[in-house]
Amino acid sequence: MTESRRKILVVDDQPTLARAIKRMLVEHDVTTLGSAREALETIEAGIRYDVILSDLMMPELSGMDLHEAVAKIDPQQVTRMVFMTGGAFTGRAREFVERSGTPTIEKPFDKAALLSLLDSYLR
Repeated sequence: MTESRRKILVVDDQPTLARAIKRMLVEHDVTTLGSAREALETIEAGIRYDVILSDLMMPELSGMDLHEAVAKIDPQQVTRMVFMTGGAFTGRAREFVERSGTPTIEKPFDKAALLSLLDSYLR
């Protein structure tokens, strides 16, 4: 993993999972939010992240909705998104992920898998 601390946003409607990810990434500055709407508000406020880990399927606004909104607000930020998926998801979601080219990591994942993804992503 890179030596410097990175600013990482974790967006997941499951607080237990968000806390677990924060513990996995203790060497970084991690912010956890429980909804895409909250994430959108922080990004609209000008807060920038090195990586945005977002659950793909969430109530109200999905990870796809967040991706589309961030692309309009800050195109550079959207290139820093990674979707966390629970395995089975809709055809629309699968098509969106393929079309957007956004990297994914399938839940459940372990610390080694997450750090490996982030290491390759942050180079």
